[in-house]
Amino acid sequence: MSGTTTSGAVGSAAGEPAAGGEASAQDALAVLGMVAYLELAAFSRLAADAGLAPGLGQRLELSGLARQSLDHLDRVRDRIEELGGELEPVMAPHAGVLVEFDTRTVPSTWWERLLKAYVGYGVADDFCRALARTVDERTRQVVEEVLEGEVHTDLVVRSLAQAAQSDPTLASRLALWGRRLAGEALNAVSAVLDAHPEMRPLLEAAMADERGADAQQRLFALLTAEHSRRMGRLGLAA
Repeated sequence: MSGTTTSGAVGSAAGEPAAGGEASAQDALAVLGMVAYLELAAFSRLAADAGLAPGLGQRLELSGLARQSLDHLDRVRDRIEELGGELEPVMAPHAGVLVEFDTRTVPSTWWERLLKAYVGYGVADDFCRALARTVDERTRQVVEEVLEGEVHTDLVVRSLAQAAQSDPTLASRLALWGRRLAGEALNAVSAVLDAHPEMRPLLEAAMADERGADAQQRLFALLTAEHSRRMGRLGLAA
């Protein structure tokens, strides 16, 4: 992430004064750039998943979700432009943020692939939601609406919960896989924060109401709790 995401960003959006002036607009652009990159990555991932889906119904559903990710990207683009930015330079600091995570978490089965999409990338979505707490109301609304519902939720819960319930061995394997995904996703978040120290003040403000020794510890507690919630929906141990 980067707090210097684009040139020409302004402190107001479509006539709306941004709280805190230009610095607030830059914070908003930093969060939006991360969300935009995640939506682009989601499109690529969902399109690939559609080609690997075991059934026609799942293939159709995943193809529709890929299209939805592009719609989300357009929504984020609109807000970036309202803030005086441009999509590509705002996204650029975040390009490749998931490469290490993907390299270390290559799924070996369709079930592992589904769980990775739901659990692993869900951590990244929660990270963006947390940071969006401190930006202007309109940007926060866009982030929340774009990330709302987690596009894989219905498909994963319906497919994985049924499979795990009927196969205890699969359930045990997926529980272990879920723990590994969560650990690697937290490592990815930590790497982003280390690479972009200018995001620390935004994180401090976002975590001001959470309990913990420092902002990153509070963030990780929040992300871990959300991970446990997702695993619980699947009937899997976190």
